[in-house]
Amino acid sequence: MKAVIFDFDGVIVDSEPMHYRAYQELLRPEGLSFTWDEYIDLFVGFDDRDAFRTIYAYNKRPLADEKLQALIAGKTVVFQELAARDGVAPYPGVVKLFQALAAEKYPVGLCSGALRSDVNQVLKMLDVLKHIDVMVTADDVHVSKPDPACYLLCVKKLAERFPERGLAAADCVAIEDTPAGIEAAQGAGLKVLAVTNSHPADKLRAAGRLASSLENITLADLQQLTG
Repeated sequence: MKAVIFDFDGVIVDSEPMHYRAYQELLRPEGLSFTWDEYIDLFVGFDDRDAFRTIYAYNKRPLADEKLQALIAGKTVVFQELAARDGVAPYPGVVKLFQALAAEKYPVGLCSGALRSDVNQVLKMLDVLKHIDVMVTADDVHVSKPDPACYLLCVKKLAERFPERGLAAADCVAIEDTPAGIEAAQGAGLKVLAVTNSHPADKLRAAGRLASSLENITLADLQQLTG
């Protein structure tokens, strides 16, 4: 193992409820909504662009680019207000794992479908931004997971940042929480540890290893994934 790449929502922090509430606030004036179960089953893993496009298409409503951009901007404002007001907490074991990787000087990436502004705000609040060497967000790619583009770009950036490591996708472990995230990481050639924070284990069986929490995951556990 030469590097570890974390997903964000559902892996580092339980921010999905805030995303859900922000979507509802933006969609309510449009006469649109979806349930929490529909959000988990259909929208987790999407970036804001594809989430809004999907809900409008599902309701057979047109969505012009200008309107889409306004919805994304509005959702960002609401999400950041919720995070600042209600606070955020990392999942158990996350900070400890970041610290262990830093102590052994492993390159660390983040690969998320969230906007960089949302990600940065939360990571600063958790005091873990300093542990992340490379970040790929919805600002950097134009397709959502399960497309592997985000992971391909993250590996490329890590390899460029640490040329002495001879880093390739097969040397990297992705930590994910959704079927779409697992598919994206594996499609890019990474090994995957999946945590059951957002989905039950039976939906994440495609991962190389499952964990109910990162609390007891060690570097040795991650190293085993790359053989």
